[in-house]
Amino acid sequence: MNRSTSGLIAFGIIFGLLAAFGVHLYEGVWSFPSFSPIPLMVIALVGTGIYSTIRLGWPQIKYLRHGINVTRGIYDNPDDEGDLNHFRALTTALSATVGIGNIAGVATAIYYGGPGAIFWMWVTAFFGTTLKYAECTLSLKYREMDDQGFTAGGPMYTIENGMGRQWRWLAVAFAAFAIICSFATGNAIQSFTVSDQIYSEMNQILAPGHILMTKHVLFEGFAVSLQQVINGIVMAIIVALVIIGGIKRIGHVTGYLAPIMALIYVSAASLIILSNIDKITESFMLIFQMAFNPPAAVAGTGGGILMTMLWGIKRGLYSNEAGQGSAAIAHSTAKTKYPVREGAVAMLGPFIDTLIICTLTALVIITTGAWMHTEFFVNISAENKAVADAAIAAKIFEGRELFNSSLLTSFAFKEGLGWLFSYGDKIVTLSVLLFAISTAISWSFYGDRSTEYLFGSKAIKPYRWIYVIFVFLGGIASLEAVWAFGDAALGIMTFPNLISIIFLSGALKKMTGEYFSLQHEPYKK
Repeated sequence: MNRSTSGLIAFGIIFGLLAAFGVHLYEGVWSFPSFSPIPLMVIALVGTGIYSTIRLGWPQIKYLRHGINVTRGIYDNPDDEGDLNHFRALTTALSATVGIGNIAGVATAIYYGGPGAIFWMWVTAFFGTTLKYAECTLSLKYREMDDQGFTAGGPMYTIENGMGRQWRWLAVAFAAFAIICSFATGNAIQSFTVSDQIYSEMNQILAPGHILMTKHVLFEGFAVSLQQVINGIVMAIIVALVIIGGIKRIGHVTGYLAPIMALIYVSAASLIILSNIDKITESFMLIFQMAFNPPAAVAGTGGGILMTMLWGIKRGLYSNEAGQGSAAIAHSTAKTKYPVREGAVAMLGPFIDTLIICTLTALVIITTGAWMHTEFFVNISAENKAVADAAIAAKIFEGRELFNSSLLTSFAFKEGLGWLFSYGDKIVTLSVLLFAISTAISWSFYGDRSTEYLFGSKAIKPYRWIYVIFVFLGGIASLEAVWAFGDAALGIMTFPNLISIIFLSGALKKMTGEYFSLQHEPYKK
């Protein structure tokens, strides 16, 4: 059976099950099953990360410096096969990961799981660096060249070319869920977050009832304003101008956009943390304390620590995509004849994304006291007044506003930069805009490669235009069901990738040993 037929069957099964049982069937990947006190996704990600780390000899420690040197470009040979140099391959992958997950994802993890969730994000990132190394090395090893002369790589090619054609069904499953995820998690949720942030800002500037702000009910459960329509159109045009040009244009744009947006956000966050330097030790103590001993008030199914762990790992995956396999698609475009070389570069992703940027966001939220405006804090304060100052808790219970997602981070930045100027939240608005657009641009490439794998190069242009339409739809509608399905797809597409990493770990260990036994000299013309 060819890939196209397999792809159509896969989509038929996926949406047939969705119609019959609803999105809850797929959301089960993140839930606590009756036969296990720990979600399967947690076991799969952390378990595979620990196994790979031990099997490969702790590469995230031993080869990190080499990855930095490769990223600097000292080994770049422009004549090597591939589309992008090491730096642009990394920034393309980072543009998809450094985004809403670093702003809204961290805030959501704290909102529901408390400060302790950050520790589990770190755990995901540390072992995730090995998963990034493994999946990206394998993707470059087993990549192909398409009929247009561009690289075609990713877990779907790793599975089929590395594990054998008898595993094609697993590769097809990955590609199908990657396409779904590109429309939802990598696209609509980014577009909605930007549109919602801009709508909130404009609502403060324009008078109540302004023609741009007024929401009109089109049908039950769906209301939209003219401002949201404008937001959706503008974002769709921006994304279209980039992605229609293909991977080389995407690489050029992200090569400039990713460092600029990271610099703006990191500089502002660092300024807030420095102004609250006396609270840093206390903040880290709070993270570690609540990682292993969260208050009983937040205990849900499986217990408080497991709920905190789940939120940390879930948002950690969303933030750095380690083990998910999507970043491997971007890294497979690198110009090199050594797969391990790009794998070493890929390891920098989780370090930059989660261990640095997500940690900065978390420290801003905790040191400014913004975390006290969360559902987690309200729950622990209600059950145990000793956990927090009673006067602060009383203010919350009197109706003090709670914040979630990017609004919590915006509030924290406004509070943290209040001593300097009163527009700290606007930095988050700008960051959300840049991060979300860059994420949507990079995710279009992931869906692009998955589409080509299933249906050939002729399907790429139709896919890109449908992708642009989803950018617009995300800008005008909440689409909670689409997000839920996309979040589930994010988890499900991880399993085929993890299976390939375990299956090919022996070959990967051999490649690693052979590569680092060589003498690596800087490239000279």
